Amino acid sequence: MQKSINLSKIKKSILLFGASITLLTTSSFATTGTWESSVTGNTIMYTTTESPTPAKDANGKFATVVYLENMSYDKIGTNSNTDDVNWLLSNGYRVIELNYNKHDSAKSPNINSDIILINDAIASGSFCGLTDCSTNQSYVLFEGYRIKRNVPYYIDDPSVYGYGSQNDSLYMDIIYPANSNERVPVVLSFSYSNSDQNNPHSRLFLGYTLAMFDDSFLEGAPARNIAWAIADHPKYAPWGYGDTKSFEVNPDAARKVKSAVRTLRVLSDTLGLSGKIGIYGFSRGSDAGSMAVGDKADATIDQYGFNIGVSSAVQAAALGSGVFDFTQIYNTIDDGDKNLENLCPELWGDLATNYEKWFSMGAVYFVETSASAPVLFFYNTDDSPYYIDQIAHFKTKLDTTGISVDSLINYDSGHKVPKTEDALNKLYNFFNEKFALSTEIKQHNTDKPNNNSLTIYPNPANRETQVSFSLTQANKVQITLRNQLNVVIFQTDKQYQAGLNNTTINLDKLQLPEGIYFLTINVNNKSSIQKLLKKN
Repeated sequence: MQKSINLSKIKKSILLFGASITLLTTSSFATTGTWESSVTGNTIMYTTTESPTPAKDANGKFATVVYLENMSYDKIGTNSNTDDVNWLLSNGYRVIELNYNKHDSAKSPNINSDIILINDAIASGSFCGLTDCSTNQSYVLFEGYRIKRNVPYYIDDPSVYGYGSQNDSLYMDIIYPANSNERVPVVLSFSYSNSDQNNPHSRLFLGYTLAMFDDSFLEGAPARNIAWAIADHPKYAPWGYGDTKSFEVNPDAARKVKSAVRTLRVLSDTLGLSGKIGIYGFSRGSDAGSMAVGDKADATIDQYGFNIGVSSAVQAAALGSGVFDFTQIYNTIDDGDKNLENLCPELWGDLATNYEKWFSMGAVYFVETSASAPVLFFYNTDDSPYYIDQIAHFKTKLDTTGISVDSLINYDSGHKVPKTEDALNKLYNFFNEKFALSTEIKQHNTDKPNNNSLTIYPNPANRETQVSFSLTQANKVQITLRNQLNVVIFQTDKQYQAGLNNTTINLDKLQLPEGIYFLTINVNNKSSIQKLLKKN
């Protein structure tokens, strides 16, 4: 598409070719054509509209939304399609509208076959005559939904991997109902790829796209009134880097996963979400997502990341093949996990003498009571044997703890995700059932200190700042100041009286550089947090 437009030429083209080109503004225009739909068994009309202020990825490819409209079910967003498309255009997206004209099959799960075709076409480099759609910043959206991209959920610590820079952050994208009269649950997935400091905001880097495994589950969820979100993989580095060798292990991965859940929950009110959150994970994304299943409290994990004090509980999880307990990797030698067998002793020492450390690294460690989330495991029995062994072990732990467990087995072969009609129906029905059975999760615990009672003055601060907070009764209070890498800079732990309390932090003495810091007060393991800006 040309960046500048000759209006006289466009007007002449309209006269010559009828409706093939529709003039919108002096800086955006639309083209129309037909696309072969698997769902309808015929061609359907599409309209492509360029944004007047196009957003592009690091490779100069256009951020694109394929917008599915006039489906055969009622959309829950109350905006008109025109309003939502214009909103997407104003946010830099090229929009390709596919008009299903209320075809009887334009509903879940039938529609997922078209989602796969769309993603595969974009991944191969040609969709609706376009060869410059971004492969990692293009999305399929159903009518009535919008997208919130690049939401930060954790500030990474480069020392964990020996890779990256101090201000690296992890991000997520959220697909949410637009101006909906119904609050919906959301399913969160962690990319089965990893981010990269040279490729920010990709979500799916290293050649992987949403089409990589024909994985349509997430993008098809809104047809079941479920919003979705995809987050950067917790492993912000290539394979083999740093103290964890880039495995998804604790406390690093769990801190990030729980911070992502808390961040998503805090945004629920403004995005029309119910506060009920599910997890969907496959392969490395399953390793990461599984960290959210258990209910065990662990201060070394829960007190890190964003929105400390907000519930990180999830209401359901669907997990594909993954690694959930590292103590189980030697059950059968070299059954597909040789890299783990070789590298884990290098990380944590000999298993026999360091069993507790090994055990604390996986998701099974967090499953403590029946308050843990119900899980549906999906897998094919001809996948790598160690995956089957890991799932069997995790199932046993959940069963003996009294947690609901379900399975979806042999929907395909090998290391693949579900994409058949029956398999997708089971996944969607699982989440809808568990969401319906669960109570709404509030953003904040009711017995923690009120954020409104915590003040920092002055803020921004130079030499010192005063922290003020109120207590309903005398109690022990921990005050902690951390930098953006979650490193503790200052901490005090002492008894305070009921009512208003004040304490002064000498910033000069701490020799803090300019920047953003996070101050937390903790009472009875319940926290409030505020940002502190240090100025010289």
